[in-house]
Amino acid sequence: MIDDYEEPRAALFKLRRHGIGIALDDFGTGYSSLTHLRQLPVDRIKIDQSFIAEMTERADCVAIVSAIIALGNTLGIKVTAEGVETEEQFYILQAVGCTEAQGYLFSRPVPSAEMHTTLSGNGSNAVIAA
Repeated sequence: MIDDYEEPRAALFKLRRHGIGIALDDFGTGYSSLTHLRQLPVDRIKIDQSFIAEMTERADCVAIVSAIIALGNTLGIKVTAEGVETEEQFYILQAVGCTEAQGYLFSRPVPSAEMHTTLSGNGSNAVIAA
């Protein structure tokens, strides 16, 4: 996809027409770029957990996370913070306008058969925050 956008781009648009959302994972690292936001039918940006992990020690990480959230909001793209492990990270994310987060703070990964129990709060410390 890095070298040839046309075929993958067409496939992503076809998936989207079938109701499948497209997420740009690990945004801010590796091959993710602003060009992807312009050329691909992205519904969601997932902020790489490396930025989340260092937010409590590094102001530049907070600034980057805040900018990604603002960019997503401006473009009408949902933004999810990955790898939230502490309440302090969660509070910082709330303060900079993040409305979606995932990570061990809320729940460890669970098999699909256990998902209903996890989400209903029976036998788990999962948190669903608005």
